[in-house]
Amino acid sequence: MTASPSPRPNAPSAPQPLPQSLDNSINPATATDNPKQLLGVYFKGMAMGAADIVPGVSGGTIALIAGIYERLINALGSIGPSLWRVFRQDGGIKGLLAVWRQVDATFLLCLLLGIATSFVTLAGIIKHLLDNEPLLIWSFFFGLVVATVFILLSEIKRWNMGRAVLFVIGIAAAVIISSLPLLTTTPSLPYLFFAGAIAICAMILPGISGSFILLLMGAYDTVLEAVHTHNFTIILTVMAGMATGLLLFTRALKWLLSHYYQATLTLLTGFIAGSLVKVWPWKTDALGTLDSEAVTNVMPWQYPTGPQWLTTIGLMLLGAVLVSLLAWWGNRSNRL
Repeated sequence: MTASPSPRPNAPSAPQPLPQSLDNSINPATATDNPKQLLGVYFKGMAMGAADIVPGVSGGTIALIAGIYERLINALGSIGPSLWRVFRQDGGIKGLLAVWRQVDATFLLCLLLGIATSFVTLAGIIKHLLDNEPLLIWSFFFGLVVATVFILLSEIKRWNMGRAVLFVIGIAAAVIISSLPLLTTTPSLPYLFFAGAIAICAMILPGISGSFILLLMGAYDTVLEAVHTHNFTIILTVMAGMATGLLLFTRALKWLLSHYYQATLTLLTGFIAGSLVKVWPWKTDALGTLDSEAVTNVMPWQYPTGPQWLTTIGLMLLGAVLVSLLAWWGNRSNRL
């Protein structure tokens, strides 16, 4: 995204203050959390992990709604060569503790534990639902994403032509990515490393699912199977790629959020809105039937088993209610 002049007319070069409801940019060097708050971060990590398992829903979306997105980007963006300078100031145990505080490592550790818990405990369940009850799980996440879009739109202040264009660009980018043909290949370890690097960038961006990027690149089934079978060679390769992509990507995103928060939020909200194409519940294959290749969106009344309005609308409302509660929880946590 090309940075445009700051929308604040009186201070064009100063960073924009974040809306209180989404402002959780805690200074990593001074952040302290009690056990209750850390447990909350763990559960939010579980919610992120559950979302990332589904090809089409981003864990970044959950982080943004839960009020931890800014803190997550700040923590990840602080990882770099400068940590060596922080360590050398005190050296030894004190230096290591200074580095730990600088990267907000306690927060990151609790979040990663929550994400890992979801991958270990929920990957099989969600894969079973995607294979056998796709209409149910897609309906739930469709309601979740719609509610997310409305919540984030309410956070965007002072709409203008530039922000409207960014919103449309975000929608268009997500729709185009969601419409790309899926690759079918047997991925090598270098390819899996590259796929992991690309997927983690998408995973951090709200609205663009990292697991969907893996699906597009033909690596999703391989990675999911590796988790099931505890194939640590593949798991560690993908994780190394993710770590590399994360370090290269988050610094730029941190800078954008710091200096152009409203514009960046508008673009990210567009990404989320565009992802509705991917999470549309009623899908069939090219022949209009239901199987594992059912990726073509159809109207509800064209669905082979009927629209099932009571079930689908109920699950959409459930997803909307849960994400609204998550947003309320995030806002309440930020005020404490």
